[in-house]
Amino acid sequence: MRCDLCSDDAVVDQPYRRAHLCDAHFRDSVEERARRELHRQVPGFRGGVIAVALSGGKDSAVALALTQHYFQRRSNVRLVALSVDEGISSYRPSTLEQARALSAQLGVEHRVVRFSEAYGTTTEQAVRMLPGTIPCAYCGVWRRQLLNRAARELDADLLVLGFNLDDLAQTVLMNLARTDLDRLARMAPHRQRQLGMVPRIAPLAQIPEREVFLYAHLRGLPFDHGECPHSQSAARNVYRRAVWDLEEAIPGTRQALLRTQERLAPLLLGAADPSLPARCQECGEPSTGTLCRACEFLAATRNPIVMASASAPP
Repeated sequence: MRCDLCSDDAVVDQPYRRAHLCDAHFRDSVEERARRELHRQVPGFRGGVIAVALSGGKDSAVALALTQHYFQRRSNVRLVALSVDEGISSYRPSTLEQARALSAQLGVEHRVVRFSEAYGTTTEQAVRMLPGTIPCAYCGVWRRQLLNRAARELDADLLVLGFNLDDLAQTVLMNLARTDLDRLARMAPHRQRQLGMVPRIAPLAQIPEREVFLYAHLRGLPFDHGECPHSQSAARNVYRRAVWDLEEAIPGTRQALLRTQERLAPLLLGAADPSLPARCQECGEPSTGTLCRACEFLAATRNPIVMASASAPP
């Protein structure tokens, strides 16, 4: 196939756009979509600190590269890449190596925060303490809280996440299927700061996963191809397959799911219960209950009988 915009060979087909693009025009299209998302999600940003969650995988690598590209001429913007070491010895060391390599390549400050230091435990230790519990449940909760805490300690104005279009569409479908309207309403991007929370944004919101991978490959960005050994047990896999099937049958389904969430979120936020606690009684972090989910899981690692329900899907 030829590129629709020139005579060069196409490197990607986009059924949802009925388009074929060559290397150069494809990269331009990714950068333009990210530019539009950053402009839409943080209109009128006047400068400050931007933290970027950098796992070392393809999504966060591209998110960092595109964010750095967008703000590179702004001397009043400081980018800091944040990596979380959950303590998964067969997986995390290699991803941290790639995260360090990419940060050095882009000239971005890089910091690593660790479960062992923040919580006194690791994912591997928790797996042994909570047999039968889905590891992604507590690992994801701790990772999100630690990223927010690290960004807050930097006095960051924004926290960039590497969620691509597929990720967000899966999350919308998952929250709808569970009738989890609170989480549906709180999905990134966030337009305003909530108490104790650094607003999260998602510049890859309109870029499908396979295009993220292709962009990272074409740009030669360092990233790790590995997969967490616990990811196969995640409930998200069911929704990932469902979204793949829907998109193949009806191109544009992912974008439609995202538009659904964007239209529902203002209505759901307006109906939120203002009486819910704002702080965890144990750690003081933001919470919708007396104890935050992170502290509930920590309590379970100390006494697994305390929370038999810890195996709830993430």
